[in-house]
Amino acid sequence: MNLVVLISGTGSNLQAVIDACKAGKIAGRVSAVISNRSDAYGLQRAQAADIPTAVISHQDHPDRAAYDAALMAEIDRHQPDLIVMAGFMRILTPAFVNHYAGRMLNIHPSLLPKHQGLHTHQRALDAGDAEHGASVHFVTEELDGGPVILQAKVPVFAEDTAEDLAQRVHVQEHQIYPLVINWFCQKRLMMKEGKAWLDGECLSVTGYASDDEVEQVD
Repeated sequence: MNLVVLISGTGSNLQAVIDACKAGKIAGRVSAVISNRSDAYGLQRAQAADIPTAVISHQDHPDRAAYDAALMAEIDRHQPDLIVMAGFMRILTPAFVNHYAGRMLNIHPSLLPKHQGLHTHQRALDAGDAEHGASVHFVTEELDGGPVILQAKVPVFAEDTAEDLAQRVHVQEHQIYPLVINWFCQKRLMMKEGKAWLDGECLSVTGYASDDEVEQVD
């Protein structure tokens, strides 16, 4: 399957996806990487892997709708089967989301529905959470509100800083995101009636399995 990855920053999850494709752990290939920022380091990661890149800057468009229309045009040029959001820091219009309904994934650094939005690691610390983590979900019109497919949990220690927590969560993100992308590429995963389905079974609100089961999934 063709994957188009959207980024805004360093692209560590992009790198995890590129590596998984090369290793045969994803039944697909990254056909393009698109960013809204020309200085996103993830573009260099893509170029090093000989993956076509494009920059669609929001500063070149008068409003969100015009930007999303331009972004859709660039994405559709690559005829993607799946859109992979990997740190793309833009709120998308309903028209954009509906255009790719059921074939757009995002990874969010919290155990959704907890801590939707930004600054999740600091918010987890401020809330006194005993555990934190990451969630892979389908993208819907509700920000970070689409059906969860898979979560991975990490412990929160008393001495943790937000950066400590971010690094611990990143390790898990790089494991679970390629796994979920591969489920989609294998046609095991779909969104139906606003819910995530894997192997014909409707997943719970927290997605498939617990963190100690993830390594057992093929």
